[in-house]
Amino acid sequence: MENNSLSTLVGFGDIKKKPDAIDDWEIFLSDGDAFLRTAVGAHKKGRKVFSPEILYNIVAMAIEKFVMAALMQRGELPWNHTMGDLVAAMDEVFPDEISSIKEGLLDLDRYQEICDVDAFNITPPDEDEIPNMLDLAVQMQALVRKTTGETCQ
Repeated sequence: MENNSLSTLVGFGDIKKKPDAIDDWEIFLSDGDAFLRTAVGAHKKGRKVFSPEILYNIVAMAIEKFVMAALMQRGELPWNHTMGDLVAAMDEVFPDEISSIKEGLLDLDRYQEICDVDAFNITPPDEDEIPNMLDLAVQMQALVRKTTGETCQ
């Protein structure tokens, strides 16, 4: 019996080398955990010094640190650090992993449009928006722990 199928050989040049992890990605993961603990604790205690604007910024820092940890572990970096750029980088490196929280993350950019120095806009969130932001950060933490293989602390 004759085999008419052609086999395609894969050469070393066809294999994409996995980039090496960027040093200290674990520090970013730890920092993300610390920012998230601070935000959750401050919100639970209801301390006035932690206004919704400050909590928003702490949550955004937690999310940024989590994303950076995941990307750095894979030897990747985002183009920039806006939520849109962080989401785009996660989508590229971990396709479909953030689909359930993508829109919520992108929505976080509307509170601080600060890329244009001459036309920046800051809109503090309302107190009732903070629980959703905290939930997004908790979901990002879980996603990053899954993608990095790190267990929760």
